[in-house]
Amino acid sequence: MDPTNYTYTDAYNELQTIVRDIENGTTNIDELAEKISRASLLIEVCRAKLTATEDEVSSLLQKISPAQEPDQEE
Repeated sequence: MDPTNYTYTDAYNELQTIVRDIENGTTNIDELAEKISRASLLIEVCRAKLTATEDEVSSLLQKISPAQEPDQEE
C-alpha cells in the first residue's frame, strides 16, 4: 500500500508492528535498514496527518466561536 494514501490509523498500526518486530528481535540485520526507512516514512505520514487535522480543527473552532467584541467602557 502506498503510504501517501494511508489513513493515520493504517500508518500508525504499521509503525507499531515495525517497532514491535525490532524490539522483539524478530527483524534480522538484513531487514533492519529497510524497516527503519519504512518507519521513517510512516512517521512523516503520521506527522502530516496530525498537522492537517490540527489546522482543520483550529479553523473549525474559529468559525464556531463567537466573535469577541472589544471591552466597552461605560
